Amino acid sequence: MVFKKIKNMFSSPEIDKVDEEYLEIDLGQEKKDDKVLIKLYVLKQYEDVNEILNSLREGYTIAIIDISVLRKKDAIELKRSIAKIKKTADALEGTIAGFGENTVIVTPSFAKIQKEDLKQPASEKSTKSHFDEY
Repeated sequence: MVFKKIKNMFSSPEIDKVDEEYLEIDLGQEKKDDKVLIKLYVLKQYEDVNEILNSLREGYTIAIIDISVLRKKDAIELKRSIAKIKKTADALEGTIAGFGENTVIVTPSFAKIQKEDLKQPASEKSTKSHFDEY
């Protein structure tokens, strides 16, 4: 009681009002940047796969991977790398496709890669699309 009187003597009425008011913060509601990132990667060695997989697991990244360096260097490491990326893409319900000989595109679950060219009539479609599934 004595402390309360001393506190009242030294404090202004405005400070007491601030102490009584509070702001409730909802910790479950985080601000997220919902923009999709398209990241370009160059696969130079097998260890580069970890960086690609981490960005895919975040959920808002489309990865475009240049595999020409590793293709020239070591075909076995390239196959291991692609297999690991494909396994993660499948687990995340994403899509993986090759574009040409040196590019692989990986998307998360909310984006799909259209692997057929709709401009050609069905009779003219070749058996192999320019998008090859890995």
